[in-house]
Amino acid sequence: MVERILVSTRKGLFTLSRNGGWDISGVDFLGENVSLAMHDPRTGNDFAALDHGHFGVKLQRRKPGGAWEELKAPAFPPKPEGFVDPDGWGRDIPWNVMRVWALQPGGADQPGLIWCGTIPGGVFRSDDDGENWTFLDSVWSHPKRKKWLGGGADWPGVHSFCIDPRDSATLRFGVSCGGVWRSTDKGETWDVTATGLRAEWVPPEQVYDPEIQDVHYLAQSRGEPDKMWVQHHNGIFRTTDSGISWSEITGVDPSTFGFAVAVHPQQGDTAWFVPGIKDEQRIPADGAFVVTRTRDGGKSFEKLTNGLPQRHAYDIVLRHGLALDETGNTLVMGSSTGGLWVSENQGDNWKAVSNTLPPVYAVCFA
Repeated sequence: MVERILVSTRKGLFTLSRNGGWDISGVDFLGENVSLAMHDPRTGNDFAALDHGHFGVKLQRRKPGGAWEELKAPAFPPKPEGFVDPDGWGRDIPWNVMRVWALQPGGADQPGLIWCGTIPGGVFRSDDDGENWTFLDSVWSHPKRKKWLGGGADWPGVHSFCIDPRDSATLRFGVSCGGVWRSTDKGETWDVTATGLRAEWVPPEQVYDPEIQDVHYLAQSRGEPDKMWVQHHNGIFRTTDSGISWSEITGVDPSTFGFAVAVHPQQGDTAWFVPGIKDEQRIPADGAFVVTRTRDGGKSFEKLTNGLPQRHAYDIVLRHGLALDETGNTLVMGSSTGGLWVSENQGDNWKAVSNTLPPVYAVCFA
């Protein structure tokens, strides 16, 4: 049973501990902008990415029972003098890490391997537990990367990885305004697997262009790895053929707009979402904060409200703000307005841990 939850916020990394219930038991990097934390179950190590603004991105690691230690952060190679690298909008992309936006342990048979995604959309790999990082030019030099578009974060960003439990050399990543990408050779080569995703905010001839799809988050069921879900800027999408094709899920009350998605580790038809009204109104519908859950692959949805505020609630859950533990029973959710909730029964009931935290960027079980 998982005993800790790491909560990354604008003003520090908070730890929740299970003690009859969930309570805040500590805080690290108090006052600092912690954009993301990760726990590696293979080693027990914790990682924290810090955004120091003008002073750049920092990466910290804590081994079991030890103190935090600073590691070398992922970094782009020097940009050739005079070289212009336009994105899909024609803007010159900076060659420096503005944010660590994804951290993912490799497969169980890949000790020391960690994947990292950044803003702008770089992919990095560490083969020595975060001590050193290799910049994957196989992504950066891919001709289709030139079509990626900056969205709400200004620049395209890689935010989620899925490692195939059957073959850890096969992995996918989701990119904001860049679709879903797959490698079957540990990142040496890549192809786009976003057929069926739909972008309604572009000219009609580009609506189904796979390289510009604004994927908000990509999640996979480990027990049924061919089943994956995408929370997209324009809705909810699902694949049952390992990403070869995607189908749109429609008619979900109150909406299909949102950022986060969690998928049951063994039951690929079961998934959770946290809806807002729409892009122009990133708040819950009617001021009622809800989680939606499907158990049948999107054919039907339940609205889960017990323990969540239903009047004048304006919380929005960001793409890393929802997590499900390895049992498939315990959920944790944090909002950009500092709310934090835990459910021990798949979302049927929620308990507020705090309503006064700094803005929550990410949550993860540890």
